[in-house]
Amino acid sequence: MRKFTYLVPKTLNEAISMHTSYDGRTRYIAGGTDVLVKLKEGKIGPDYLVSLKHIICQDQPFLNTETGELYIGAFMTHRSIERSSLVEHQYPILHDAVKNIGSVQIRNVATIGGNLVNAVPSADGAIPLIALDGKARIYGPKGDRLIDLARFFLGPGQCEIQGAEILTEIIIPRLEPRTGSAYIKHGRREAMELPMLGVGILLSLDPDMATCAKARICLGVAAPTPFRALAAEAYLRGKSVTEDSLTEAGKIAAGESRVRDSIRGVAWYRREMVGVLVKRMGLLALERARNMELNM
Repeated sequence: MRKFTYLVPKTLNEAISMHTSYDGRTRYIAGGTDVLVKLKEGKIGPDYLVSLKHIICQDQPFLNTETGELYIGAFMTHRSIERSSLVEHQYPILHDAVKNIGSVQIRNVATIGGNLVNAVPSADGAIPLIALDGKARIYGPKGDRLIDLARFFLGPGQCEIQGAEILTEIIIPRLEPRTGSAYIKHGRREAMELPMLGVGILLSLDPDMATCAKARICLGVAAPTPFRALAAEAYLRGKSVTEDSLTEAGKIAAGESRVRDSIRGVAWYRREMVGVLVKRMGLLALERARNMELNM
């Protein structure tokens, strides 16, 4: 592995200054579960690693009771999110995803921000956050900016982060009433591996607890970037959420996917499973919406 100098800033501005000073020869590192692997494999070779671990930041998801917004610090580990009772009970789609990322040891150090910035099509953390209409707060030399996570990913390994910018926070808007959600990581076996598909569903119901008021269907490893199946979402809105309507939504979503053959699965199987898993997660999201309403 190529030698590098490890820099330890204490503030965001100090980190940005270090990155700018050695422009082109630096790399940010937080948990390091992706960066260190790339270093060892020779895929990257920075002269300086700028650590973000010692910057004081939020270490637990925080719900603003006035606005209803959920704030998740980008340097927060997957394990911290997984162990949050707030996330588990009110945002189950996110809990479904983070509890299946790697091993407990990996989740203890890997950060949600790193999962997003790495921008691989199989990033489990991206799917639920897009389905929840999350926004990314990005801080850089020119200050803060917000961008919808649905537009954050540009291609495999590419995202909206520019130059010395740092992803600092994810903001999820207030959940609408009678909302349920679910995510599944589909792979060849129940073990630590990248998903063959990731499918996340969020449904908000009308007061009759049967009609779809809002739908979010988000797919991973079904295109070069995580994406929302907009046609399938539009089909569900205003319809009664049933096995039949979810089956049709799954077929539409499968048609919107751009799956391909890979070492983890062939395209035709992936496309078939999009339909199956959209229906399965839709039924689970429906059940969770109804249970949450009963428990309020």
